[in-house]
Amino acid sequence: MQENKIIKLTVRDVRFPTSLEQHGSDAMHTDPDYSVAYVVLETDSDAALKGYGLTFTVGRGTEIVVCAVKALSTLVVGKTLKEIVSDFRGFYRLLSSDGQMRWVGPEKGVIQLATAAILNAVWDLWARVEGKPLWKLLVDMDPAKLISCIDFRYITDALTEQEALGEQMLKEGYPAYTTSCAWLGYTDQQLTQLCSEALAQGWTKFKVKVGADLQDDIRRCSLIRKLIGPNNTLMIDANQRWDVNEAITWVTKLAEFHPLWIEEPTCPDDVLGHASISKALAPLGIGVATGEQCHNRVMFKQFLQAAALQFVQIDSCRVGSVNENLAIILMAAKFNVPVCPHAGGVGLCELVQHLILFDYISVSASLNNRMCEYVDHLHEHFESPTIIRNAHYIPPKDPGYSCEMLEESVQKHQYPDGEVWRAIDTLSALHSSL
Repeated sequence: MQENKIIKLTVRDVRFPTSLEQHGSDAMHTDPDYSVAYVVLETDSDAALKGYGLTFTVGRGTEIVVCAVKALSTLVVGKTLKEIVSDFRGFYRLLSSDGQMRWVGPEKGVIQLATAAILNAVWDLWARVEGKPLWKLLVDMDPAKLISCIDFRYITDALTEQEALGEQMLKEGYPAYTTSCAWLGYTDQQLTQLCSEALAQGWTKFKVKVGADLQDDIRRCSLIRKLIGPNNTLMIDANQRWDVNEAITWVTKLAEFHPLWIEEPTCPDDVLGHASISKALAPLGIGVATGEQCHNRVMFKQFLQAAALQFVQIDSCRVGSVNENLAIILMAAKFNVPVCPHAGGVGLCELVQHLILFDYISVSASLNNRMCEYVDHLHEHFESPTIIRNAHYIPPKDPGYSCEMLEESVQKHQYPDGEVWRAIDTLSALHSSL
C-alpha cells in the first residue's frame, strides 16, 4: 500500500428540503430536512485519491456537527492511510478518546456523529486504494486484521477478541423492506397509491409510522394491512414517542394487525424500559427493534445482555463508523439476534448495504428474520446509488463505501448559500411581505 498522506479535510453542511412534502415525517420528527455533514479527505497520491464520508442529520444542528468535524480534523490531517490502517484500533481511540474533546461525549452525540463522518471517509479511501467495494474489502480481509480494527474496550464482558475471531467464519441480493409508503404526514390517498405501487414492484415487507394518535394509527394500520394482505410483513415504528407502559398499552391495541416488531417504542437510552416492553409483547408475537439512535457499542451490549430487543438496528452514521458496527454485528451474532439495519435518510442505504453483506457472508450466513430498511429518497445525488431489484439490495461493485455525492448536488444544496436554499429564502421573504 502506498503512503497516501492525508493533506486536507473539508466538511460541508448539505441539506435537502424534504419537510416541504412531509418526506421522513414521523411522530417525533414532524418536519425533517434530510441533511449530511459531508467530509472529503484529499491525499498526496499520484492519482489524487480522495475519501468521502458523511453522517446523517435532519436539518438544524448540522452546523454543530460540521464544527465538531473541524475540531477533530487536526487528528487526521498529516497522517497516512498506511499509518491509520496499520493500527486502526488506535486511530479509532485517538478520535473517540481525545483527552479534551472526550468531555463533550464520550462516544456519543455530536462528537460521535463527527467521528463517524471522518471514519466513513477513511474506510472509503481504504476501499478505493484496494480497488474494492467496502463489503468486499471486509469479506476478503484476514480475520485477525479485521478484528484489530475493533475497539473492545468496555464490551469484553459480552464479547472478547478471541470470541470475535471464533464468530468470523450473490445473485438475488439482500432482502429489503420499505418505509417510503407510510410516513406519518402522508394522506390516505398517498398511502394507498404508494403501497399499491410497491406491491406491483415486488415489495413484501412494509413499515408504518405510528405514535401520534392511537385511533389514527388503528385506521392507518388497518388500511395498509388490507392493502398488503395477510401474508406480507408489517412493522410499526414509534420513533421514541411513548413512555414504557404507554408503549405496551398502545402496541397491544395494534396487535390485531400482526406487526413483526415495534421499533423505537420509547427513549432510545432506556435499556430496562425496552426489556419490559419486550417481555410484555412477547406473548403477542411482537418483537422490539431498536438501535438507530444507540450511541455506541456499549449501549448495544446492554440491550443484548438484557434481552431488551429482538432485532438489532445498526446505523452506518450514528456509532463510530465501520469499526464500531463490526463490534455490534459480532455481539449480535453471539447473542443470536438478527441484524436489520436502519437506513433511509441521505446516503444511509448506500452505506449500510456494505455492512449487511458482510454480516451475511462472513458472520451470520443466514437471511432468517433479516432484512434492511430502504427509503426511496435522494439516491440520485450519489455517484454510486443503491440498486434495488425485486425488493432486494443488489451488491455494489464500485470501489469505496458508496459515500461520494455528485458535486453539483452538493453545491446546489449546501446550506445556507446553495441555490436551493437561496430560492427558498427568496420565496419565504415574498410570502412574508404579502
